[in-house]
Amino acid sequence: MALHLIKLCVGADSLQDLRDWVSERCITAMAAGLAPHTTHTTRMVPKRVDELLDGGSLYWVIKGQVAARQPLLDIQTFTGADGIGRCNLVLGPEVIETAPQPKRPFQGWRYYKQEDVPRDLGAVGEDLAEMPEHLRRELAELGLL
Repeated sequence: MALHLIKLCVGADSLQDLRDWVSERCITAMAAGLAPHTTHTTRMVPKRVDELLDGGSLYWVIKGQVAARQPLLDIQTFTGADGIGRCNLVLGPEVIETAPQPKRPFQGWRYYKQEDVPRDLGAVGEDLAEMPEHLRRELAELGLL
C-alpha cells in the first residue's frame, strides 16, 4: 500500500493557480533540456522514502481542503549553502484533481495513509467533475460530499 505526503499549497487561491504554476515550471524545465517535472524543496527529509516512491503522491491542501495531488517521482536530499539538510520532492507534471476533503491548517508536510486520501475526482463521477470548483468546495464544507 502506497504512502503519501500532504502539504499546504501556500500562495495558491485555487486549483487553477496550482495548475498554472506547475505548467510554468514544466515549460521552464523543458526549455533547459530537463524532464517536464516540478520540484518542491522542504527542510525536513522523509524517513519512509521507499514507501513514498512506491506509488505515492503529494496531496495539496488549497484554502482548507485537499484539492489535488501530484505523483512523487523522486526525493533528492542535499545540503544547502547554509549547511542545513533539505530535500527536493520531484513531482510529476500532472495535477490530478481530487474530491474535496476539509483539512485543518498545519505546518510542513505530513504522511498521508492510503486509507485517508480522497479519491481522484474522475473516480467519483462525471457529474461531480463537471461541477464548478467553488460549488464542490462549498458542498464539501457542508459535509455533503
